[in-house]
Amino acid sequence: MKRCHWVDESSQIYKDYHDYEWGQPVYDDKKLYEMFLLETFQAGLSWITILKKREAFKEAFDQFDVNKIANYQENKIIELMNNPLIIRNQRKIKAAICNAQKFIDIQQSWGSFSEYIWHFTNHEIVYPTDHHLTHNDLSDTISKDLKKKGMSFVGTVTIYSFLQAIGIINDHEEECFLGGKKDV
Repeated sequence: MKRCHWVDESSQIYKDYHDYEWGQPVYDDKKLYEMFLLETFQAGLSWITILKKREAFKEAFDQFDVNKIANYQENKIIELMNNPLIIRNQRKIKAAICNAQKFIDIQQSWGSFSEYIWHFTNHEIVYPTDHHLTHNDLSDTISKDLKKKGMSFVGTVTIYSFLQAIGIINDHEEECFLGGKKDV
């Protein structure tokens, strides 16, 4: 079975992520928030690092409950900073709390985060022809909008990766067994 070139075939966690999650359209706000939080922690690191720590993140961040995270106080920040199983970057931890608050604001304004994020493509999946991009006009636009809303660690490269992960951008390569249709 041929997969996208970036998949480490010796890593079952990577193969499973590619085969069952990456590029699959996500509409559930809880799952969208989980991927959003993980992508913001991934900034500057490899995705495999995050995948290996995913369960620890899930436990440390209250099962990715956006409402709980939005209300974290200094004692929780200290607890997270002392957790060796996650990425202990204080700026990213504080950003996760602020971003959770802004995520909730978006839910309240749009009815759901899903409605907000999918509206940028009129609820259509994007099938790029260049599979080597790290950002595009779409990720640039969303990144700017999220920053304007007060979020951080949401640069265009992070947002592009997020859009790939949640299936708005289906970037499976042509040779991959999950390769999508191509825009003309």
